Amino acid sequence: MPEDIKSMYENELKDALAAMGEPSYRAAQIYQWLHSGVKSFDEMTNIPKRLREKLVNKYYISSAAIEKKLISAYDNTKKYLFSFYDGETAESVLMSYHHGYTSCISTQAGCRMGCTFCATGKSGFSRNLTPSEMIAQLQTEQLDNGIRISNIVLMGMGEPLDNFDNVVRFLHLVSSEHGMNIGMRHISLSTCGIVPKIYELADMKFQLTLSVSLHAPNNRIRSRTMPVNRRYDMDQLLKACRYYIQQTNRRISFEYAMIDGVNDSDNDARELASRLKGMLCHVNLIPVNSVGGTGYKKSKKDRMKSFISILEKSGITATVRRTLGSDINASCGQLRRSAAKEEQAE
Repeated sequence: MPEDIKSMYENELKDALAAMGEPSYRAAQIYQWLHSGVKSFDEMTNIPKRLREKLVNKYYISSAAIEKKLISAYDNTKKYLFSFYDGETAESVLMSYHHGYTSCISTQAGCRMGCTFCATGKSGFSRNLTPSEMIAQLQTEQLDNGIRISNIVLMGMGEPLDNFDNVVRFLHLVSSEHGMNIGMRHISLSTCGIVPKIYELADMKFQLTLSVSLHAPNNRIRSRTMPVNRRYDMDQLLKACRYYIQQTNRRISFEYAMIDGVNDSDNDARELASRLKGMLCHVNLIPVNSVGGTGYKKSKKDRMKSFISILEKSGITATVRRTLGSDINASCGQLRRSAAKEEQAE
């Protein structure tokens, strides 16, 4: 099978071209074409035809084809279902803010973490996405809307730290000067808490924002809703988070899905506050999404207000996440799941 050229670093491309007897300056030209979103080597108009023919024989250019697109009537949020070379699918959400466009992309097709409140986990795990497939999601959104994406959130389908090497390569590629040139401070990475990989990421000292899906104040509740906690409990996770803050001097965002009657009591808020006390962090409260089969309901507004008040009295900043695309089920996993059901019904 041909090799994935868009997942290559520029210096790797130089070495590959040298082995083909081509001048090294061609690497920069090809690299820039790849990261501008071209889908074929024929679009590389300043590359000689003989070299393009060599490239076609050895490499392929990864792309993301739009299978479905939903547009919110409320806020113009767009939700995409993309397909890749093998027919596998993943989702992405494009959001418009006053500061620009943010894309929430997937890092895996499906997920194996099994969080009980998440639609993605219910569709199972298919495979990891390549760095080029992550980039292709961004490129297709840009071309489809005639825009430039300024912020990236790795919070779509999948667990980024379960696809660690590919995600790290993606981060280098997407932030490179000759690539999309999106700085690390404009990138957020969300994890459910794979502790050894948090330490590895901390030692790389990227200046991205780490978002940790906590969703519970103690091990009893977290283990019930998030199976990963049975392997890496909250003490281990929060110790790794403190190390991450120490290494990067970056504030961590703790994601907390508010589930009515499960994790939203005043006692839960006090317990959470005591665990996070003294950390450079922010708590992002998220009204839980209604996913079929879970029975979960979002917390009432007065519960969320009380929860925030308790956290803030303990010196911990907290906000309720603004909900975008609520009319199109903009949380990831639901569009892919419904598409799979439609396919089975045919």
